[in-house]
Amino acid sequence: MPKRTLDQLDVSGKRVLVRVDFNVPIDQGIEGISLYDQRLRATLPTIRYLIEKGSRVVLCSHLGRPNGEVVERLRLAPVGDRLAALLERPVKSVPDIIGPAVASAVSEMAPGDVLLLENLRFHPGEEKNDGAFACELADSADCFVMDAFAVAHRAHSSTVGITKFLPSAMGLLVQKEVESMGRALESPEKPLAALLGGAKVSDKILLLDNLLEKLDHLFIGGGMSVTFLNAMGYSTGASRVEEDRLDFARKIMDRAKAANITVHLPEDVVVANEFAADPVETRSVAAGQVPDGWYIMDIAAASAKKFAEALTGCKTIIWNGPMGVFEMPRFSQGTRTVAMAIASLSGVTTVVGGGSTAEVVEELGLMDQMTHVSTGGGASLEFLEGKELPGIAALPDG
Repeated sequence: MPKRTLDQLDVSGKRVLVRVDFNVPIDQGIEGISLYDQRLRATLPTIRYLIEKGSRVVLCSHLGRPNGEVVERLRLAPVGDRLAALLERPVKSVPDIIGPAVASAVSEMAPGDVLLLENLRFHPGEEKNDGAFACELADSADCFVMDAFAVAHRAHSSTVGITKFLPSAMGLLVQKEVESMGRALESPEKPLAALLGGAKVSDKILLLDNLLEKLDHLFIGGGMSVTFLNAMGYSTGASRVEEDRLDFARKIMDRAKAANITVHLPEDVVVANEFAADPVETRSVAAGQVPDGWYIMDIAAASAKKFAEALTGCKTIIWNGPMGVFEMPRFSQGTRTVAMAIASLSGVTTVVGGGSTAEVVEELGLMDQMTHVSTGGGASLEFLEGKELPGIAALPDG
């Protein structure tokens, strides 16, 4: 059953508590935040919708892992400053989450005003889904909007507990996330491809189990490919092999063959004599010819080109995980090649998983060329695995 959407919730002139995900890099101040502000931009449609309805918009988010204690460097005020610049209107930050100061600030709001509460995780009750904390949080509002997809897989006070005390609905961002990924899973235009990378096979086991038989093409790069190549009998040097996942990798290959799914593994790789950003020596070698003691760091040029060419024949592409050690510039080329190829496709639905994959797309300036870039790393992975997300399940049906 579809969940209640924002246009089904009476928000006109109301105090609306909005759970957003403003968990952005804050160490470099507002300049650093502005470089990686996808999560702020993604929730602007919901905030602007509420402003137009004359709502008093009360935003709440977590930032980092303060573990229930006040950590000065994790205060949300600098994030509020960046949000104000994006909205082109004032955003008042309150140094509290609940209590008299919040009640006073909310009472002074005019229709269309925006208020940002302090870091939710400064309160020990947030991550415990404490009912008393959720009830106090609800005191500042007449209704609740869940627009933080990135924490929808967490059963916290501000994602699940709050829905017991206020009329609730999905925000526009969460609605877009659910609909975009839901279509890619349930009714994709074929051929359907999954491009999977990242460090470990174990992170993608449930995703592969849920997706495999729906696919026409499976592309595997990144650290994942090391275990798959090793499972096929190739030498992988000193690269980390998940020994306990070798049988799983072989079973995936067997299942794919039985279902007539084309599996694409790198035929050549970039290797280095040490796992470091600036190793003494690097070279491209055929998969299976990795020298002893060397590390696979990226898919090489020929494989990246073949991946890109094969992807052009697909109509729906689900991408989760970089093709190499992207955070080290010398080993980012495989990911860049594939990302540019996907971005250049027309008439293709491209769904990009959150976390490091979204950061890659954002860094390359390709956000607007993808159909949907998820704001949630763990949440998008669990959604694609077919799991129910607590923060969405808690919302009433539409």
